[in-house]
Amino acid sequence: MKAIVINASPKRKGVNAQLAKSAAEGAKSVGADVEYVDLYKYELHGCMSCLICKQGGNHCKCYWKDELSPLIERILDADVLIIGAQIFFSEPTSHFRALIERLFFCLVSYDVGNAFKGKIDVGIFYTISYHKDYFEKTVRPHFEQSEMLFSMLNGEVVFDSFMNISEHIKEHLSEDEVNSLKDNQLAMDLDKAFERGANLCR
Repeated sequence: MKAIVINASPKRKGVNAQLAKSAAEGAKSVGADVEYVDLYKYELHGCMSCLICKQGGNHCKCYWKDELSPLIERILDADVLIIGAQIFFSEPTSHFRALIERLFFCLVSYDVGNAFKGKIDVGIFYTISYHKDYFEKTVRPHFEQSEMLFSMLNGEVVFDSFMNISEHIKEHLSEDEVNSLKDNQLAMDLDKAFERGANLCR
């Protein structure tokens, strides 16, 4: 069992990274071979529309010469993909969007549609700095089309969201509520991320 866990937040020690690392530990706990990736270490950009991946027999590989193309190859050779993305301005980070743009465009054949014949189970989680109810009802519905792309990997796809206790949230809570969240929220979320990583790799 091979799993790739990606922190798609610019912060390598922030809440999103901690959650991604906990998911990686969960995957390791059930025997998975895990590669952990800080995506913001990579020099990358979105699809350059070179269209080499659309030429005969070239599907399911990105041919652009940068650090992201080899990662895409490793993802498509994996059994499990877990990505944690921080939400900025009601959107996942730009590196997350660049990754999914490159990953899924190279799978598309103009003749047969999805050319990928493997099976990869996927876990996606979002780290947000406002209330989960607001995120799920107001923001996340706008992700529906991009989230559907993950079905092209032909496996189970699960989504989670985790609330980072930001200064913005603190302004709208009582002192007792803030203390309760600070004491308990991250610990519970780390446990949930661990179990998600383990369950996807079982």
